[in-house]
Order: sequence, then structure tokens, then C-alpha cells
Amino acid sequence: MTVELVEIPGYVAGTWTIDPLHSDVGFTVRHLMVSKVRGRFGTFEGTVVTGDDPLDSSVTATIDLASVDTGIAKRDEHVRSADFLDVEKYPTMSYRSTGVRADGGDYVLDGELTLRGLTKSVPLKLEIGGFGPDPFREDDPFKGARAGFTATGEISRLEFGVGDTARVPGGGGLGLGEKIQIILEIQAALRTE
Repeated sequence: MTVELVEIPGYVAGTWTIDPLHSDVGFTVRHLMVSKVRGRFGTFEGTVVTGDDPLDSSVTATIDLASVDTGIAKRDEHVRSADFLDVEKYPTMSYRSTGVRADGGDYVLDGELTLRGLTKSVPLKLEIGGFGPDPFREDDPFKGARAGFTATGEISRLEFGVGDTARVPGGGGLGLGEKIQIILEIQAALRTE
């Protein structure tokens, strides 16, 4: 068996801070089984560690659940309530990777998501956007180098106790889809200290 070292153009090993100003933590879920509702979380933080071998890399992140934004304030209040995220009792959601693996020409980030006090395995398909110099001002706290990543995945909201299985009156399907699509667009800055 031959083991190939993963090669990524411009790759930089190091510890990176997720830049919330240039990143997006989003999701979509089916509503009334006919359309999708999109949302995002505005407040989050995290660290990416790129190993000498890219497959030895890791990620940790924490999301402030009260920062949910679906574009409708009344709906956001309901999503924050005990009916869904219960942010009073569980103010954050966290992710901790357990490994990175090659999957054909793609990568998968294996990890554990903790939401509403429950921890479940959640793999994310990982796309490496690239590595490059940081063009921002010298006094910017994120100076040095930048890296970009896209990660996508899916969770069952019911496995985390989010919402219920209420059906639409008249024999319709679930009012809210069980599966939630996760879309992460992450830009991170190399720590220089």
C-alpha cells in the first residue's frame, strides 16, 4: 500500500484564527416542505490548526446561538426560544474536529457537534479555498497570511432535540424539514505571535 502526502498549492502550516468579518456560518431548512428558509449566525469564533501534513489538521469553533438571523425578527425570536434552540439554557453550539481524511479527490472533516447539551458525530465535506498573503493594513490584528475553507454538511434537527415533529394540518408533511443543511465559508488569519 502506497501512502501519498497530500499536496496543496501555497499550503502554510500553523495556527489560524477564524476572521468573523470575512466568514459566514449559514444554514438552510425546508419550510412547509415547499421552500427553503435560509439563516446565519452572526457571532462565532474558532481556531484552525494546519499540520505539517494537511491530514493532521484540526478545527474548534463556538457559535453564539442568540446571534441567529433568518431575516425576520419574529421568527428569530421563536428560533431562540425553548421550542427550538433554547438559547437561555444552551447559549452556544460548538464543533471539535476529530480528524481530516481524503475521500477521492475531496476532503472530509470528521468532528463532533454539541447542540442543546447533545454531542453527535457530524462529518463535513471540506473544500480548501487556498492560502495567500494578507493584503490588509499593518495594524490589522489579522496580518501575515490568510486561508480560506468551505465546509458543508447536514444534521437532523430532531437528533439534537430542535423543534418537534408537528405536521401541517390537512395531512401535509412536517411543517419544518428534519434535515438542516450547514454551509460554512471560513476565512482565517495566521497567528503571528
